[in-house]
Amino acid sequence: MPKLPLPPALVGSELGTFTQYTVTQRMPAIARRVVGENDFSPEINSRLENLATELQLGYLVPLENDNSTDFSAWNNYLQTYNGQRWLDVPWFFAETYFYRLILEITHYFRPGRWQGIDPFQLQKSQGLEASLDSIILLCSQVNKWVDDWQTEGEINQTALITLLYFALWGNRVDLSLWSAFESDGVPPSVADRSRFDVESQLGNILVNDAAQVRDLLTSGEVKRIDFIVDNAGFELVCDLCLVDFLLSSKLVNQIYLHLKPHPTFVSDAMIKDVYDTTSFLVASSNQQAISLAQRLESYIMSGCLVLSEDYFWTSPLAFWEMPKYLKDELTNTGLLVVKGDANYRRLLGDRHWQITTNIADIVCYLPAPMVALRTLKSEVAVGLKSEVVEEVAKSDPSWLTNGQWGVIQFVA
Repeated sequence: MPKLPLPPALVGSELGTFTQYTVTQRMPAIARRVVGENDFSPEINSRLENLATELQLGYLVPLENDNSTDFSAWNNYLQTYNGQRWLDVPWFFAETYFYRLILEITHYFRPGRWQGIDPFQLQKSQGLEASLDSIILLCSQVNKWVDDWQTEGEINQTALITLLYFALWGNRVDLSLWSAFESDGVPPSVADRSRFDVESQLGNILVNDAAQVRDLLTSGEVKRIDFIVDNAGFELVCDLCLVDFLLSSKLVNQIYLHLKPHPTFVSDAMIKDVYDTTSFLVASSNQQAISLAQRLESYIMSGCLVLSEDYFWTSPLAFWEMPKYLKDELTNTGLLVVKGDANYRRLLGDRHWQITTNIADIVCYLPAPMVALRTLKSEVAVGLKSEVVEEVAKSDPSWLTNGQWGVIQFVA
């Protein structure tokens, strides 16, 4: 447990909040988008529409037994909230149950035509296709860094920090991440255009412990890293590029990717999404992307890169409620990399902490050093200085939720 008393959880009934907007507007739109993007039966589509309608004022419905591994666990989770409205239960519970309910409605676990169909697959595929130019640029740069290491035998610490920034900002797929070309008179068409425009982004990182992470990773003390992965698409490509650099540069011996066992939160990455991503890189017919994909595939085959899944990662539980077997497994890591907004919310139990609270006093329950790479997309944050909060709030009233600000928070 955290050292500090637990504050109240965020709930959807808090008027005027992003939480309320999510439950009453964003979640219904997601349910309806599932209808529009898939070829489900009229009966399934009708149930999805009913779910979308019920979210604003309706009550939680029980989960039907769909013979899934986590059905009994969800039955237990739901006991606490029987007879309550979607708006009145903790926000993180409402969201995770909403996505789990979509799978039950669409027969994801049931034998038959719809079994194993990812209702969000179209968005995942489009996310990769839309970012292909950025992917090729990034793969080209990582290949160059790996080649330089093989030639010179020295770790490029700037490259390591740059890839940490990409892992942070990976959910931005537009080319605004890339610096304008200006280098040694080389024509832009063949220039190293994948250099990250670090300077323009640094001001949007409200806590930046990247140097501490770099120092740990280059100390020779870390043999294994565990990533708690966030989204598929370009963000997963950014994560995999960091993974490739760490393994190819011999900074670590082994990396675990902890992935979701089923679709959730629209774009959260599963094991099949990692394979879909490497297949996409190979199918791009771009040699830079193919080379990186082949290295990743070789690391998977050799056991240097381990793809792992667990139903805890799709549960509504806070990270301090992690089962013992999983916590014991994480004691083997030298660094835990926690990606994205939803995972950050779970680190904090999705509660109303004071924004200046020391994050180390909350995540003291973790069994290893941790770095959170998180763009802010919800009204939950800690570890910020009051003067920083005051300044950013003046310039951007939506700073907590619009994904334009980020943190790299390290806890030793």
